[in-house]
Amino acid sequence: MRVGLVIYGPLSTMSGGFMYDRKIVKHLRESGDEVEIISLPWHSYPRLLTHNFSKSMVRKISGLDVLVQDELNHPSLFRLNRSLRGIPKVSIVHHLRSKESHPGWAMPFYRWVETRYLETVNAFIFNSRTTRRDVAEVLGDMRGHVIAYPGGDRLKPDITAQKVVERASGTGPLRLLFIGNLIPRKGLHTLVEALAISGPGWRLDVVGPDADLGYASKLKMMVSERGLSERVTFHGALDDDALKGLLEESHVLAVPSSYEGFGIVYMEGMGFGLPALATTSGAASETIKHGMNGLLIARDDVSGLAQHVMRLVQDRALLAEMGQAALTTYEDHPTWEQSAETIRQFLLGIAGRD
Repeated sequence: MRVGLVIYGPLSTMSGGFMYDRKIVKHLRESGDEVEIISLPWHSYPRLLTHNFSKSMVRKISGLDVLVQDELNHPSLFRLNRSLRGIPKVSIVHHLRSKESHPGWAMPFYRWVETRYLETVNAFIFNSRTTRRDVAEVLGDMRGHVIAYPGGDRLKPDITAQKVVERASGTGPLRLLFIGNLIPRKGLHTLVEALAISGPGWRLDVVGPDADLGYASKLKMMVSERGLSERVTFHGALDDDALKGLLEESHVLAVPSSYEGFGIVYMEGMGFGLPALATTSGAASETIKHGMNGLLIARDDVSGLAQHVMRLVQDRALLAEMGQAALTTYEDHPTWEQSAETIRQFLLGIAGRD
């Protein structure tokens, strides 16, 4: 099978969506398929729209059996796709841009462009039931698709239920861990505000690059102004070994994102027996069951998040119970290999090679 994948920038870009794309490409190539990466340059939104008038894309897809597109690229493809005839187009939808927060004046235009793009696609790969529902609401129907949950086994965790209990029962502060790009959507500001009113008994490790420099600077100033500098550590981006070490030492994964199409990081944390603190916005509730393997709050609910933190600080038996449940959730979840094979079989059917 000959597959083209349209993305922005390099495939090595660090984000959950690009990780998902990399896992698919790796599995396809190891299975003997040919995969051509069609990388479009990152630009401002207006310049991305100009890609729709490029003639080079038509030449690049010659000879392909199926053209896979990361839905993130929809500004560059919403018109161009109508010119790419004779080849099935499959969109990988991580989450819709129209589900993010944008200025009110811009949202109607963003939604219009994204809707026009979705109408040009023949089939979809979804990372969750929530993402499928969001697209169905936009289109008013649902064409061919497959749901393939991201795996959580990238870091190869090796931890037992007994270790989870021992870690929760130990002395010292509650170790909270935030992992994600430092951008507003990930909700680190909500977590910091909640910790500022949570009293003593906790520490927070923050892992992730300063993807939005202005936002990251404000976060660090917020931590300083609220007198939390001794209890909050910004690590920046870490390699897998260092990240694995922090996951093994932590008690809770706290990423109160305003929206996640799935939230790979929650499942990766559960692989280390970490219950998750997240929001009810997006797909987090598909894997996080409130009061069992994690705790959920409404988007931007600072006081609710603070109450959950204080509860876990004070009740280590509950922390141990939830950690064990998180580990069980991880063990029952599909691996990356299983999900990638599900996608490959779907693409073989689309390409007429099943």
